[in-house]
Amino acid sequence: MRIEQLEYIEAVTRLGSLRRAAEALHLSQPALSETVRNLERELGVDLLDRRRSGARISTPGRELLPHIIGVLDAVDKLRRAADDQHHTSRMIRLGTVNAATVPLLIPTVRDFRAAHPETQIEVVGAQQDEIHRGLLDGSYDLGLVNYLQGDDKPPGLHSTELLRGRPVACVRADSPLAAKDRIGVADLLAAPLIVMRAGYVMHRYVHRLLEGRSPRFSYSTDGAEMGKLMVAEGLGATVLPDFSVRDDPLERSGLITYRPIEGDETEVLLVIQRPLSGSVPAATRALHAMLMATAEADDGAITGKPTDKPVPQAN
Repeated sequence: MRIEQLEYIEAVTRLGSLRRAAEALHLSQPALSETVRNLERELGVDLLDRRRSGARISTPGRELLPHIIGVLDAVDKLRRAADDQHHTSRMIRLGTVNAATVPLLIPTVRDFRAAHPETQIEVVGAQQDEIHRGLLDGSYDLGLVNYLQGDDKPPGLHSTELLRGRPVACVRADSPLAAKDRIGVADLLAAPLIVMRAGYVMHRYVHRLLEGRSPRFSYSTDGAEMGKLMVAEGLGATVLPDFSVRDDPLERSGLITYRPIEGDETEVLLVIQRPLSGSVPAATRALHAMLMATAEADDGAITGKPTDKPVPQAN
């Protein structure tokens, strides 16, 4: 007995005739009929009622059908479990805007590696739109993306809030700006400013904050990590979410620090996203859960309490 023989019987029953089943299965009708006859001989039961008008499931065949369906369901579960097991040792591609590498991503990757030593993680720095496209076309399994509070989320993606914070001015620890309790727009306009390149949420935020005015001198860079390095080297100040600076190695070592932006109450959200459609491999689900757990455990170092409730999707 072969699984495809049972699948053929199920197709004949579901589609109502041998002819329609043969068309759906892309088999010749004689080939399908002969395969079923071999199964009938093995079982000693006529599964099909063959007439001039066509062949349909017989009464004995209908009585055996629940058992046939049960076997097919069991085989399907076995295949899914095997596929899940296979995907456990696959590579997970995680797209990130590099907003929370140290307080969130690094400890999570460390814990995930210990729990899933056969699974590789490829962390890819990218802009928000690129991550969205990659999630939808299958290039990425998960994405870490920033939003300003109130931003719409793209359709087709499941979004879960991990971190919530506020934009801050990231400055070198020995900078005159570090002596201030808060840093105003005038301070940012007067200092060399390291601005995220267009396409990042923080680029949009800074443009709105400065109301279109240009700072005395500015650099443009890709991603928060390079921005923090440039600040540490004394090239200027940058504006990032507080959770991107807090507990960063450069901040822990005393090279950089951060100050609130005067008169601004904007909130920045870091969310984890995955496609709504398609099955999610076990390893990807595990990494998703670990990212949420790390954010929850690090609540004392994060502005605002993270939640595992999905962020509302855009219409």
